[in-house]
Amino acid sequence: MILLDTNALIWVYTGHARGRTLARASGLYISPVSLLELAFLEEAKRIRLAPGARDALSQDSRWTIDNPMSVDLFDAAVDLSWTRDPFDRLIVAHARLRGWRLATGDRVILAKLPERSVIGL
Repeated sequence: MILLDTNALIWVYTGHARGRTLARASGLYISPVSLLELAFLEEAKRIRLAPGARDALSQDSRWTIDNPMSVDLFDAAVDLSWTRDPFDRLIVAHARLRGWRLATGDRVILAKLPERSVIGL
């Protein structure tokens, strides 16, 4: 199983070269945390999504939204003090909680997690 971080989600969704290795993979999951991060990025005008894109992302058949119990997710995030980004912290915690690999292009995450637990994009 593979959890897509927010950038990986965007890259696979848009057909970006960095996401092509995952385009035909099965067992892809996204976190509700990524959908919230997209809303924050839009509000901060750091990204611009087409109208309805977040709904389309959440309903895309290439992946499934996994929704762990928030108390379990927050407990798993407590020990990830190496990042101050709350979204990265929760997404990494989500992957760890499930025992899944995390697909990411984030250099900090790639440097901090064991190689077997990530897919670098």
